[in-house]
Amino acid sequence: MTGNRAILEARDLRVHFRAGSGLFGRSRAPLRAVDGVDLAVCRGETLGLVGESGCGKTTLGRTLIRLIEPTGGGIFFEGRQITHASEKALRGFRRRVQMIFQDPQASLNPRMKAGDVVEEGLIVHRLGTKRERRERVAELLDRVGLRPEDAGKYPHEFSGGQRQRIGIARALSTSPCLIVADEPLSALDVSIQAQIVNLLLDLQRSLGLAYLFISHDLRVVEQVSDRVAVMYLGRIVESAPRMNLFANPSHPYTRALLAAIPVADPETRRTVLRVEGDVPSPLAPPPGCPFHPRCPHCMEVCRRECPAACRIEAGHTAACHLYDDPG
Repeated sequence: MTGNRAILEARDLRVHFRAGSGLFGRSRAPLRAVDGVDLAVCRGETLGLVGESGCGKTTLGRTLIRLIEPTGGGIFFEGRQITHASEKALRGFRRRVQMIFQDPQASLNPRMKAGDVVEEGLIVHRLGTKRERRERVAELLDRVGLRPEDAGKYPHEFSGGQRQRIGIARALSTSPCLIVADEPLSALDVSIQAQIVNLLLDLQRSLGLAYLFISHDLRVVEQVSDRVAVMYLGRIVESAPRMNLFANPSHPYTRALLAAIPVADPETRRTVLRVEGDVPSPLAPPPGCPFHPRCPHCMEVCRRECPAACRIEAGHTAACHLYDDPG
């Protein structure tokens, strides 16, 4: 945690989905997509959220901005609870917190021109006159590396990287203080990813933005993040400042993720931590620690009790029985 006050915060946040009926109409256990998450994003920082596919990262991000309704727990924006706020009460929140989606093609209306896509948020929030909105659109397109005349083109006339730039311009249109970026690079070519990363970093420096940066690519997360939270089966299992987490990973799952990062130098040797098996189904999570069926350090207590977050050092916690206080 930085010294700044949290802009957006989750406290014991839970999102459970109904999974339909089982055999003979019996009710099935809910799918626990997010299961007791505590998280905070502070002003001007980037919090990286990482984990394997299916761990609940996207669901958490969408719930934090109320695109998905939470089952339990609380969501707080600048200290004010918005967990069950009405759409009318959320108008100011939606202006100040925006999202960049994973698939730039699917997130843009193919029937709307780029300029109309960027202007839509200004119209919804009644910002500026028609002329002022058009000037704002031209300014935003230029800021994200497009030409003002691109406002008259449709999404299919752009490349994938250009479409993502339109999505970024749309997110910037209402002058937000926080942007949730949900896998913003995964649908792009590697050669374009670096350009988008640099754009996001430049915008953060010039506009003072905070990011919740959701990704499975730890190399990118290491580059852009101030702090990192590691998610597994709906829970945060480790959270730390970036340098601490990459230099001193404490949770066995985090160590396995870092060990799996490809190394460009074939001469480099390192210890490989193998994790056996697949991620358990969130419909039937294992008892105790959710990682224990795959953990090389599993103890008897891991099979019985779900570990609480233990302090490793300042700002660094890990939910693992290896760090339980023996006293």
